[in-house]
Amino acid sequence: MVSPAMKQAIVDAAAAYIKPEGKVFEYGTAGFRMKADVLNTVVFAVGLLAGLRSKKLNGQYIGVMITASHNPAQDNGVKLVDPMGEMLEAEWETYATKLANAPLEQLGDVYEELVNEIEIKDNPARVVFARDTRASGSRLVGVLSAALNATNVEFTDFKYLTTPQLHYIVRCKNTIGTPYEYGTPTEQGYYEKLADAFKRVMKGRTTNGTVTVDCANGVGGPKLRELIKYLPSAQEGGLDINVINDNVIAPETLNFECGADYVKTKQRAPPSSKAAVNDRCASLDGDADRIVYYYVDTGNVFRLLDGDRIATLAAAFIGELAKNAGISSKLKVGVVQTAYANGSSTEYIEKVLKLPVVCTPTGVKHLHHAAMRFDVGVYFEANGHGTVTFSEQALKTIRSTEPQSPAQKYALESLVALTDLINQAVGDALSDMLLVEVILAHKGWTPKEWVSTYTDLPSRLVRIEVADRSIFKAVDAERKLESPAGLQLRIDALQSRYNKGRSFARASGTEDAVRVYAEAATRSEADDLATRVAGAVQDAGKVAKAVQI
Repeated sequence: MVSPAMKQAIVDAAAAYIKPEGKVFEYGTAGFRMKADVLNTVVFAVGLLAGLRSKKLNGQYIGVMITASHNPAQDNGVKLVDPMGEMLEAEWETYATKLANAPLEQLGDVYEELVNEIEIKDNPARVVFARDTRASGSRLVGVLSAALNATNVEFTDFKYLTTPQLHYIVRCKNTIGTPYEYGTPTEQGYYEKLADAFKRVMKGRTTNGTVTVDCANGVGGPKLRELIKYLPSAQEGGLDINVINDNVIAPETLNFECGADYVKTKQRAPPSSKAAVNDRCASLDGDADRIVYYYVDTGNVFRLLDGDRIATLAAAFIGELAKNAGISSKLKVGVVQTAYANGSSTEYIEKVLKLPVVCTPTGVKHLHHAAMRFDVGVYFEANGHGTVTFSEQALKTIRSTEPQSPAQKYALESLVALTDLINQAVGDALSDMLLVEVILAHKGWTPKEWVSTYTDLPSRLVRIEVADRSIFKAVDAERKLESPAGLQLRIDALQSRYNKGRSFARASGTEDAVRVYAEAATRSEADDLATRVAGAVQDAGKVAKAVQI
C-alpha cells in the first residue's frame, strides 16, 4: 500500500521536470541512453524503480549508474545494477519502461500499481549510485536524488566512478558477512583488491616494456592513475603504464577520436597516440567497462587485439593453469561469444583450445547468464566488453585442492589470485587490462606472439539509419532475420558468393539503425559483402515500411 502522502510527494517532485512530447522511452541492453537534455523524467522514473527493486529484494542494495559509456559527450544514460553486480533482471525492464513513459501527473498512481502488481512489501530500500564525467551528470544526480527522497529511500552518492567500480561496490555491500564476501565496498577497497591479486599472480614474473593506455578522456583516466598508486612499479617487477587521453576537464573531448569504440570501429589508433612501432597499446571506453589492445607493426600495419583475442588469451591461460593444477577434469571451461565474434576466433577456440563455444544475442546480460552455466565461463563481446565467471563449485575446487608438487601449488595459487583479479560482476577495463598483462608476462609474449595465435578474417561493420528498427526481427542469437520477409534469403545468397563469407543484420538496441556485419577471406570481399547486404537492408526497409503504411 502506498500512502496518499507518498503518492503526492512523487507527483510534486516530478512536477519540477518537463516530459519531452511524443517521445517513447524503452529500457534496452544499456538501460536508457539518449541526448542528455531529454533524460530528466527518465532518471526520475529509474530512481522510483531502484527503490522498489530494493524493497522487493528485502532491502538489498541496488545500484544506479549514470553514464552513456562510449557515446558522444552530449549523450547520457542511466541503468540499474542488481545485488550481485549483474544487470537488472529482464522482467523488471518492462517496469522501468512503464514508469519512464507514464504521464508525470499520474506517476504516483503508476507507482502504486507497480507496488501492487509486483507485491512490494514495506521493506527498507537502499540505493547506491555514481556517474561518469559528463557535464550533464551533476544535474541528473539531482533528479535521481529527488526521486529517492520522495520515496524515502536510503541512498549513498559515490560521486565519480567507473561503471565496473559501482558494480563491484554493489556486490560487496550485498555479500558482507556471507561466505561469498567479495571485498571492501569502497573505491579504495577496489584498488586494494586488484593490486593485491596482481602482486600474487605476478610473483616471480616481470612485464615486458610499457603499456600505453588511452582512457577516452573519460572517468577511467583518473581512476587508472589512482590504481597505479597501489600497483608495484616496473622496477619492483610491476607494470609501467603510460596514461594518455585522460582530460576530464574538457567534457567535450570524451570519446572524441579516441577510446575503445573508435579503435574498434575505425580499425586504427587514435590520432593522439604517439606510440612507436610494436608498442603495446590499449584503449578504454568512456565509463571503463570495455578494453581493446592494438599495436602498429614494423610494416606500419595496424593490428587490433579485440574482445575475441582477450577471450582466447584468457581461456587458454586458465585452461593451462587448471591442467597444471591437476583439476582440469573437474572444471568445465567454456567461451561465450556473440554473432560479432570473428569466425577465426571461434574456430581457434573449438579446434585448437578444444573448448565449447556458445553464441548468444548481443548484450552483456545474455553473455553473462550463458557464462554462468560453465564452471569457468569466459565471455567477451568483440568490442572489448567482458569478463570471466567462476561458479561456486569451481571456487571450492580451486581453493580446496591439496597440491602434490611445487608446480601444482603455483598453478593453484595463481588460479586463486585470478579469481580476485577478475571483476566477476561485470566487464571491467581496468581489471581486464591487468589480466591481459599478467598472462602476457607469464607467457613472455609481446602482442606480436599474441596476434599470431590465429589470423582474423577481414571484417566490416556498417550502420544504416532506418525509419523503424522494430521491423527487423532477429532469431538464432541474432545471426538470422525472420523479418522483413525475404531479406534473410537475400543475405544467404549474397554471403554464399564469397570465400568464407558470413554476414548478418541486426537492429540497434538504442537507436533507429540497423548494423550489418560481414566477414570474408579478403578485405575487398568483406567490404563488398557488407556493401551489398547493407543495400539489401535498405531496400527491405523501404518495402516493409511501405507495406505497413
